[in-house]
Amino acid sequence: MLQNVWKQVSRQVVLALAFFLPAERKVRLERWMRGREEARKLALADAVIVSYGKAGRTWLRVMLSRYLKLAYGLPGERLIGFDNFHRQDARVPRIFFTHDNYLRDYTGAGESRRDFRGKRVVLLVRNPQDTAVSQYFQWKFRMRPRKKHLNEYPEHGTEVTPYDFVMRPESGLPKILRFMNAWAEEAPQLEELLIVRYEDMRADPHTTLRRIVHFLGCPDDDDAVKGAVEYASVENMRKLEEKQTFWLAGSRMKAKDKSNPDSFKVRRAKVGGYRDYFDEAQVAEIDALVGRELSPLYGYDGGRS
Repeated sequence: MLQNVWKQVSRQVVLALAFFLPAERKVRLERWMRGREEARKLALADAVIVSYGKAGRTWLRVMLSRYLKLAYGLPGERLIGFDNFHRQDARVPRIFFTHDNYLRDYTGAGESRRDFRGKRVVLLVRNPQDTAVSQYFQWKFRMRPRKKHLNEYPEHGTEVTPYDFVMRPESGLPKILRFMNAWAEEAPQLEELLIVRYEDMRADPHTTLRRIVHFLGCPDDDDAVKGAVEYASVENMRKLEEKQTFWLAGSRMKAKDKSNPDSFKVRRAKVGGYRDYFDEAQVAEIDALVGRELSPLYGYDGGRS
């Protein structure tokens, strides 16, 4: 934890010294520094879990953390954060969780995902329409202003409708499709790749978690799987968020406004819920974009999954 605090402080010091640089150069510098840290973790990691934001990573992290705690007899109520569990028990793999936002700013890999070759990679994906709507609420209620600027989201305080956000090329559905297609193109080059769909995790979390822990080289422990799935239920995760159980994880599992359910990290967890925010014509246009542009690798076909 102290190491992470020091890294954040040192990054802020460097950015403070760069105060007089043009805004665009400061953004490039911060993205490069974040990418350097991602490259360090990637080099040390035994496995990588990659996902676009709001594709179910926090749910998987909570479930996997509980599984590792039970399977290896680890103490405390903490979330796995790269190597913290590995430091408690060297048998636990070092797992690098990433949204793949900054690494290429440091390595210069462009749109290629070649940096991940030679690594054991779990690629967590979700219906891109649901991902885009969840991103909208993340942007509107949870995202820090600096992160909005750093990743080309609409500026803090601006009014944007769900439809306009979802169709926005810089941060909406088109960007999600580019991310998923880039990984689909890289898939044949990755020797150890497990694609996990959020929808399958919702439909059968026990089987999906067993696939993941087996792929990660963890022991087969049915009791730990069962306990982890129960612990990471939507209802219990909302309780954990309300009680700030994982306060050491920063804002990852903390509601921004307890009176507003849309500000919670665990919001609805509904498959296909994006349709609730658009009229029929908008849904048809959104689904057509996905059906036309998305790689068939993931098994999503427009509004069907």
